[in-house]
Amino acid sequence: MAAGSTGRIGASLLAAGLSWFAAGPALAAPGSAASPAASCRPQTHEGQAYTVCTVDLRRARVKLFWRGPDGLPYGSLSRLAGQQGDKLAFAMNAGMYDNGLGPVGLYVEDGRELKAANTANGPGNFHMKPNGVFYVAGDRAGVLETGRYLKAHPKAEFATQSGPMLVINNRIHPKISEDGPSQKIRNGVGVRPDGHNAVFAISEAPVSFGAFARLFRDDLGCPNALFLDGSVSSLYAPSLGRQDLSRPLGPLVGAVTK
Repeated sequence: MAAGSTGRIGASLLAAGLSWFAAGPALAAPGSAASPAASCRPQTHEGQAYTVCTVDLRRARVKLFWRGPDGLPYGSLSRLAGQQGDKLAFAMNAGMYDNGLGPVGLYVEDGRELKAANTANGPGNFHMKPNGVFYVAGDRAGVLETGRYLKAHPKAEFATQSGPMLVINNRIHPKISEDGPSQKIRNGVGVRPDGHNAVFAISEAPVSFGAFARLFRDDLGCPNALFLDGSVSSLYAPSLGRQDLSRPLGPLVGAVTK
């Protein structure tokens, strides 16, 4: 959703309960010998239901997708899935976007910076400083505050800027209250300390920023985590028989088998 337009786009079909979900076979716990390179599973934290998708970047790739082969934005998870086929283990929306479905902030795809970093001040979640960048470089990933990312300038193959940061060095973003009044379907991403495991999560019902941030810090073991979006948050997870319906989406992120 565009920066400063949290209420403008409105609730997605997912938030309205029009997504469909069918639980598939139980998956092995992440990190176990039988665990696939990229997998999704249901998880509960503080009484709230989530779906958590984990990727081992040594065994699978995490990629960003904005425009299809025709040069137009993919716009939906179903179109991306149709183009990627069985290689796509899961996918979700990858950050806030403008009316043309273009990224609001920094966007790097296949090593090419297609949109520069946005360091401006403004309204809305994106500008709730510090915001941050999720990036992938080889078999490692990271989440950094935008200023730190620009200073470090990692050689990212893929990167997306969004905001706010949820967790910063094991601390909840200072402007996020413990349980504020804003309740949305939310999705985000964190990276475990080894740098090889990226963790994506989406709530199954509206949750506060505080509850969502604690999921990443306290349950998913991510010292840094980034909010991707709310209301339009959607997931494609064929292992769970799931393909959410939503309004048109901007950039997407997905795990692709090697």
